[in-house]
Order: sequence, then structure tokens, then C-alpha cells
Amino acid sequence: MGLFSKIKKMFSSKDEETLEIDEEEIEQTDEDGFEVDEDNESIEESEDEEELEEIEESEDEEELEKVEETEDEEKPEEEEKLTKKELKQKKKEEKLLLKQKKKEEKRQKQLEEVRIYEKGLTKSREGFVSKLAFLTNKYKKITDDYFDELEETLIMADIGVNTVMNFMDRLRDRVKHEKIENTEDLKEIIIDELFIIYVNDEVLVNKINFNDNGPTVVLFVGVNGVGKTTTIAKIASKMKKEGKKVLLVGGDTFRAGAVLQLEDWGKKIGVDFFGKEQGADPASVVFDGLVKAKEENYDLVLVDTAGRLQNKVNLMKELEKINRVIGQQVEGGPHETLLVIDATTGQNGISQAKSFKEITSITGIVLTKLDGTAKGGIVLAIKDEVSIPVKYIGLGEREEDLQVFDIEKYIYGLFKDL
Repeated sequence: MGLFSKIKKMFSSKDEETLEIDEEEIEQTDEDGFEVDEDNESIEESEDEEELEEIEESEDEEELEKVEETEDEEKPEEEEKLTKKELKQKKKEEKLLLKQKKKEEKRQKQLEEVRIYEKGLTKSREGFVSKLAFLTNKYKKITDDYFDELEETLIMADIGVNTVMNFMDRLRDRVKHEKIENTEDLKEIIIDELFIIYVNDEVLVNKINFNDNGPTVVLFVGVNGVGKTTTIAKIASKMKKEGKKVLLVGGDTFRAGAVLQLEDWGKKIGVDFFGKEQGADPASVVFDGLVKAKEENYDLVLVDTAGRLQNKVNLMKELEKINRVIGQQVEGGPHETLLVIDATTGQNGISQAKSFKEITSITGIVLTKLDGTAKGGIVLAIKDEVSIPVKYIGLGEREEDLQVFDIEKYIYGLFKDL
């Protein structure tokens, strides 16, 4: 069974047991030449005995103690009548029910995320997949003409010329060595090869790198109009709901209204904001913001910065100064520098990624407005051309539409109808 078949089975089945790839399949995946971050919830090892024991000994035990205390109060006589064996069996059943409840909650969360991917990638799926299906129907046998049209289709999907050339070489090589003749047999191989190009034998970490000693500092960079401020607000709101104490810092002091916009978002979502008047030195704003963060024990500091690419020299100096200030104030900071790119700009977005990579260290990309383009292949192109992983994608206007990027859910959402 190909990788895409496993992913499709995992996400399309209603059966609870098919939502996770089993250990044997994961071992086979590793043999195929790539790894997936263990924090990624889409493809992970099935809950083994050790994990279940940890759950039983931690959260479940606390809940069970509450249940037992309640029962002791309400049914003392009944408890006295129970034998030790019956009590042990009863506790075992209660633990099983709690585990089943947690598993079902996790399953429902995963299914909801998959639905968001499916909906957000509708335009890309209808455009890209329909063309692939058309090629399969037009060419029953694999020919040079088929390869030429496939190459054009991939480029038109914004996957990028360099990425497509690399992909076509790999595909031709597999066709030759595996002696594949029918285009129908090639469909899943195409998807699997695109997946492998993105992963590129790397362990992909798509979560924020949190600091264990003091506040975690995340810088956001990107040109105006890409949705940077909105993205910061959505991430701040998500982190607040996870129990983090969040501080927004308005470091984009040159763009008219940028500081006020971020401050307004802070009020809307109920997180604190620190900023100064327009025109203030960005590094001094960040310095004072970090002093506040340390004194008041904030968990996460999200810093907005300017994105004036038209003057790379000044921007580079500004970002260098900000990075230096953060490093002096917080050990290991900044812990993430996220570049926000508008997916609808296509190849221009890739150019932005290359330009920002030249002037500062980027740890991840936030790809916004992916639901607004029929060229979702930009995800693959950015990773392949600039070697920076996509950490978040925007699939709509709602807060929940900003998703931690998951390559398996992306591949499924893009190709589910093929």
C-alpha cells in the first residue's frame, strides 16, 4: 500500500481504529527514507502500552480519585459490600472508559482539523486534481507527451520550476526502474513523490520551540498586506486558550497604524500589549517589552516587526539590532522567527522568502490565505526552494482556520478526490 493510500484510509474512514497508522506501517514508512516529527499528531505510533500506563498513572488517576471520593460519600454501604476483586475490576473498567473518552476526543479533534483542510484547499483541489484526472483519462499509457503535460500542470499549480524539474527526474526514474506503463498506476506514485520532496529525509518540527527558561520570544516578519498582524492575533488567542500568558509587542513602529492595530487585537482577544508611539526605535520597544515580560512572568512574547523589503539594508540592520537585544535579554532568543507570506501571491511569495532569508534567520513560514488560491502547490515549492518548513497555514478567516501545518492532512486535503 502506498503512503497516500495509508493517509487516505486514515482520514477518510469513520472507523476509530484507522485514524492512526499502526507500528508496522510506521516502520515501513521509515524504510522508505523519511521521518515525521513525533509531535505531529497525524502520523504517529499507535498508543503503546507505556503511553497508556502514563495516562493511567497521571490524569486518569486524578479523575479516578475524584470518582472514588464521590462514590465513597454517596455509596459507603455499597463499597463495603464489594470484594477486593470486584473493586479492582471496577477501577479497571473506569480507567478503560476514561481512555476511550480521551481517544474519542482526540479522534474528533483530528477529524475537525481534516475537515478544515478539506474545505480550505477546495480551490486548489478542484483546479489541480481535475487536471491530473484529465491527463490520466487522456493518456492511458505513459508517453513523453504525458510527461510534458504533467510538467506544465505542476508548474501551473505554483509548485515552482526548480521543484518540478527535480520531481520529474525522480518520477521518470521510478517509471523506468519499476517498469510502470499505465498512467492510472502512476497517480499515487505522483502524490507519494511530492510528499517525499517536501519531507526530504528530514525530521519536520511544526510546533513552536518553547523556551524552558524564561519567556519564549517569537519574531514575525513579512511585507505589508500579507496578514501578519491578524496571524499574530490568532496565534496569541490559541496560546491563551492553551493556558499561556501572552504579551504582544508592537515593533513595527514605522507603518502608520500598525501599533494601534496590534493593540486593538490584544483588547479583542484579551491578551496584554506593549508598544510606544509611531516612529519610536523598534529595538528599544522590544527591549522594554522584554523587561516587562520577565518581570511579570509571561510565557510567550509575540513581536511584530517591519517588512520594508524595498530597503533591505536598513531592514537588515533593524532586525540585527532587535535580534541582538532579544539575545541579551532572554537566553536563546529569539526562539522562533516566522515569515508570514500571502499564498495568493504565488511565486512572488517565494521571492519574499528568499529575500528575507538573506537578511535574517527564518525558522518557519506562515502561509496565509491558502483558501483563496487554486495554486496550493506553493507549499511544496517554498520548502524545496528555500529549505524552510511551513509551520502554520491560513485556511480561512476564523481563528480555527489557522492550523499548525501538517503535511499528511495537506496531502489528503489536496488529493482526496483523485
